[in-house]
Amino acid sequence: MTLTQMLQEAKAQFVAQTPADIHMEMFRMIREQQQAGIASGLAEGTKAKDFVLKNALGQEISLYEELSKGPVVLTFYRGGWCPFCSMQLRAYEKALPEIQALGAQLLAISPQSPDNTLSQAEKEQLSFQVLSDTNGLAAVKYNVLYDVPDYIRSIMEHKFGLNLAEYNATNRWILPVPSTFMIDESAVIRSAYVNPDFMQRMDPDDIVAELKKL
Repeated sequence: MTLTQMLQEAKAQFVAQTPADIHMEMFRMIREQQQAGIASGLAEGTKAKDFVLKNALGQEISLYEELSKGPVVLTFYRGGWCPFCSMQLRAYEKALPEIQALGAQLLAISPQSPDNTLSQAEKEQLSFQVLSDTNGLAAVKYNVLYDVPDYIRSIMEHKFGLNLAEYNATNRWILPVPSTFMIDESAVIRSAYVNPDFMQRMDPDDIVAELKKL
């Protein structure tokens, strides 16, 4: 089963198992972002923005330094608390040998705290770099950051018991739109997938197909 198919099943389960008022508000946020064009990402053919972020072990990772080794698959995800993100990262880990065989590597970025990043990397047994962007500075550079609407914040706090600011070790309720960028060695974005629907992600098969074009 592909990641796309697994996510479709997870979405159906989410709708079936959560009260209508909750999932309708989630769909409202997705719809508003789509209509407003919020956090639409950097376009294909543009220069990738450099950043330096800490990985799960506290080591500083520079995008441009990593690009000196070959192409980079750069993905922004919401955090370890998001089941759709966990499914995505597990699927990407499974596809990692194919990605590396094409001379590329994978960097995954979320706003969660370094401690939570480490916990997720260990839990999911991830062998690619997982970076912590607690204040959303890298997400801003890639135009994928947004402020969580108050009605979603209320649901997350009161229905799911999640204080996102505390989880991310910051004072803001921010998230990135799930997105994946293919960046070649000259730091040019060759492919960009940006989708406000957090229940959908770029499939590993599509990542491999795009890398073969580089």
